[in-house]
Amino acid sequence: MRGVWLLAILAGSTFWFIRDVQARPIARPPGVLAPYAPFQAPLTPQSEVRLEKPGYRFQPVAYFELEARVLSKRLYRFDAASTISPVDLALGWGRMSDTAVIRQLTIRQSDRFYFYAWRGEPPIPAGEIVVSSANMHLIPGNPNIELRLKRLKPGHLVRIRGFLVNVTGPNGFYWNTSTTRHDSGNGACEIVWVADLVVR
Repeated sequence: MRGVWLLAILAGSTFWFIRDVQARPIARPPGVLAPYAPFQAPLTPQSEVRLEKPGYRFQPVAYFELEARVLSKRLYRFDAASTISPVDLALGWGRMSDTAVIRQLTIRQSDRFYFYAWRGEPPIPAGEIVVSSANMHLIPGNPNIELRLKRLKPGHLVRIRGFLVNVTGPNGFYWNTSTTRHDSGNGACEIVWVADLVVR
């Protein structure tokens, strides 16, 4: 029996070590790593974009592109949107991509929201945090993109191209995207159909 317990302990230790390594943030030196705000452009009547997943209807409202630092990642499996959007990323650009700023913040995600806090004075003005970071609900355009989104860790730099979308689905499901970086609170998250993903 001792041998069985020893194997169980070793297996458990290996699992937790692997999980810890996979979750460990990527270290980055101080400095702004993603200097530009997201780019958004209206769709013209000539822009015919067809986005499809079984049972859901996607209405593209804008072309969307950004390069940002992953501040936090949260996987969802059981909520109403998890079938189409299994990953949320809290993303930062401008000074919210700077390690010197981020290390002074506590960042977490829960229930499709992104939260941040600080001790004493904020490292940058609170209004700048609002316009330089966001929680985004990501809809992978194909299985390969979904797998790579799920493997992301805090500290990764990502370039995402796709569309901001409104979504309707079964049982009266609806989800509307934010179209501005200046909002916060309920309804302030971008819903992004990810057509292309570059990670570094």
